[in-house]
Amino acid sequence: MQLIDTHVHLNFDSFQPDLAAVRSRWQEAGVVRLVHSCVEPSEFTTIQAIAHQFPEVSFAVGLHPLDADKWESDTAEQILSLARSDSKVVAIGEMGLDFYKADNYEQQRMVFEAQLEIAAQLNLPVIIHCRDAASAVREILEKWQQREPIRGVMHCWGGTPEETQWFVDLGFYISFSGTVTFKSAKAIQASAAMVSSDRLLIETDCPFLAPVPKRGEKRNEPAYVRHVAEQVATLRGETLEAICEQTTKNACELFGLVL
Repeated sequence: MQLIDTHVHLNFDSFQPDLAAVRSRWQEAGVVRLVHSCVEPSEFTTIQAIAHQFPEVSFAVGLHPLDADKWESDTAEQILSLARSDSKVVAIGEMGLDFYKADNYEQQRMVFEAQLEIAAQLNLPVIIHCRDAASAVREILEKWQQREPIRGVMHCWGGTPEETQWFVDLGFYISFSGTVTFKSAKAIQASAAMVSSDRLLIETDCPFLAPVPKRGEKRNEPAYVRHVAEQVATLRGETLEAICEQTTKNACELFGLVL
């Protein structure tokens, strides 16, 4: 079985001592491709180095909504320049809105829309972070879809089934992380059960949100995406093999990955 972890942060300090061993474990678990997300431009060099160190790693470039205050006059050009010059860049992000941890709403919106503009210009998908902001994200994406199509993924999805359907209707993929394995995550589990198969993705968002049965560990890692796949299969009444096959196909289609 082949798996694709569509959202990782391997550049974080917790991976530096044993990244080679972490890689061996994801290979043993059947993870054949990974998409490395990005929080802010200071990470560009390190993330790019990781992607070129490991052939199976592709990456995104962008600015996280909780770092929206780091948007500078040259940030858009930094993102554009790297995305144009490196074929391993497969997406713009992560971007979006987070109204749970910050209240700089207008700054977040400006940075979000600026990155949507970049993605449209480059014809790349977007990786969207959305926390306590589903209505606002929907409004922005609906406006954009009237201008020109934007494709992408709602990553580490935590919304209700109703909110999930909003983004499926907009043509977005929905990616589930270790949170789908948490006993209390009833809305997320209901969403995972109802997403159309052709819009389903899985991820770890490592080093965060280790899934059950690894939840007690301080660090999540790509090999654990298999536990996410197992839970999604259970929730949907499908085989693990079917979920692996479908989510791998979907990830390849969205990010242009080749196995």
